[in-house]
Amino acid sequence: MKLGDYVVTESGFGSDMGMEKFFDVVCRAGRLRPSAVVLVVTVRALKHHGGLEGERPAEHRQEVAAIEAGAANLRRHLGIVREFGLPCVVAVNRRPGDSEEELTLVRRLALAGGAFAAEVNEGFERGGEGATALAGAVVEATEQPSDFSFIYDDSDSIAEKIHAVATRVYGAEGVFLHPAAEQRIGEFEAAGLGGLPICMAKTPLSLSGDPKLLGAPADFTLEVRDLRAYTGAGWLVPLCGDIQQMPGLGRAPAALNVDIDSEGRTVGLF
Repeated sequence: MKLGDYVVTESGFGSDMGMEKFFDVVCRAGRLRPSAVVLVVTVRALKHHGGLEGERPAEHRQEVAAIEAGAANLRRHLGIVREFGLPCVVAVNRRPGDSEEELTLVRRLALAGGAFAAEVNEGFERGGEGATALAGAVVEATEQPSDFSFIYDDSDSIAEKIHAVATRVYGAEGVFLHPAAEQRIGEFEAAGLGGLPICMAKTPLSLSGDPKLLGAPADFTLEVRDLRAYTGAGWLVPLCGDIQQMPGLGRAPAALNVDIDSEGRTVGLF
């Protein structure tokens, strides 16, 4: 296969969110069959999931311990990719301040967690040259045998689809349907909408429905408080936890960093 034969797309918000929706909704509707997955990770993100903010000074042993603890989150995401039957390449996006030791540790942990390959991506700083090793690993991954499959079947009930995503993707023990959600399910199935795929509305900050649960949460129940039907788009949206349907914004808007210095120059845009 030549390089020009490849199509690359970005799904965003992790394998539990964007990737699952791309596979179970988009690939189902478009009859697409992906060949491989690139899972992006940073040292800072693993430290965060290990209970240590990456920008905060810490002792070396604390930094290493946080990365190793946070790798539980990485292993869970690799497991989600395996649920779909695809090989996964981990791209370790290098950030300023990342040490060679930290990057090597993350690569080792990714490979131990089942990644097909793990390469450091320095494309932001070095352009194409900084992403050559990653690109080669991705091409090699696409040439591996795979067994892509969806998480649920079209014929499954709405509740069964929600349960499949909650347990097989998020790692939940089960699902609790609030009365409003149960009522909606009954209405939608009576209206002939039971065959539609589901597009889960859930926090991107955790594998669970609770943004405070970091790492790889276990023994939790996913709460679904309501459902919405988007028949024009062709899917149903279960609302999980306290998630809002309006697009989420950061706690501190980027505009707070923009200013004009004493010489009249705009600062803080980048």
